[in-house]
Amino acid sequence: MAQAWRPTTTGSLFATDGKPHPLQDTLLAVTLVLGVLAFVTSMFHSLHLVSSWAGLVGILTGAYGQFISVTTRERFGLILGLGLAGVGFYLGLAHGGLFGGVF
Repeated sequence: MAQAWRPTTTGSLFATDGKPHPLQDTLLAVTLVLGVLAFVTSMFHSLHLVSSWAGLVGILTGAYGQFISVTTRERFGLILGLGLAGVGFYLGLAHGGLFGGVF
């Protein structure tokens, strides 16, 4: 019964394949940063330009990151970033949009 005492890592949320993925990790970091920026700035009515543009770019980078992601860890972080970017983007649009009356 030695196998019963071995820890299983296959079901871990942050399981990795042991290989480096620099492009995917960069897209993950950019999506999370833009998502947090869009979400936080969407709470202020006067920062709608920042929140809408950061949200739009965060959605695009997160979508491409999901397309090329390899591990569950990357997908989990990308979904969090995409959710934050989406909320920030839509609230930024509601507060004034991408151009805010410039055009």
